[in-house]
Amino acid sequence: MRNGVLWAVLALILVSVNALVLDKEAILSDGELMLLRLAPRDPRSLMQGDYLLLRYSVADDIAHRLASVPSASGEAVVRLDQHQVAQLVRLHDEARPLAAGERLLHFRKRGDRVRLAGDAFFFQDGEQALYSGARYGELRVDGAGNAVLTGLRGEGRERLGPGRAGEGRQG
Repeated sequence: MRNGVLWAVLALILVSVNALVLDKEAILSDGELMLLRLAPRDPRSLMQGDYLLLRYSVADDIAHRLASVPSASGEAVVRLDQHQVAQLVRLHDEARPLAAGERLLHFRKRGDRVRLAGDAFFFQDGEQALYSGARYGELRVDGAGNAVLTGLRGEGRERLGPGRAGEGRQG
């Protein structure tokens, strides 16, 4: 009996982890490209080990609108410009449907900090210079507003990183 319960729990854990992986893979393959402008940050804390700490302008806009709320989660409504750069339109209200060209972007607010997607971009040691010009976070976003950080872009929206692919590891 004990072994049966142990195997059932192990199977449940494996199924759950695989479901999370499949969900992220679906966003990566089918999600829409969205660029988020990176907010100014303190250059002294820009690099911590082998990652870049990210702060998004849209997250700051959401935090400003929810300044009196200590904790919240929901969706922001954004509109993409001709370069796929997202601008905050409003916070989503289920009673008000999305207008043409509007997209959802899921957020979580805890304290003063709003989290949208990965807020750290990891890279190999010695590659700091390749990402020092980062001005946009590159995301893939599904229709429900779930986002996955896929890369960084420079001021001209060019992909940053080694080679042409701008590969890096997100966190």
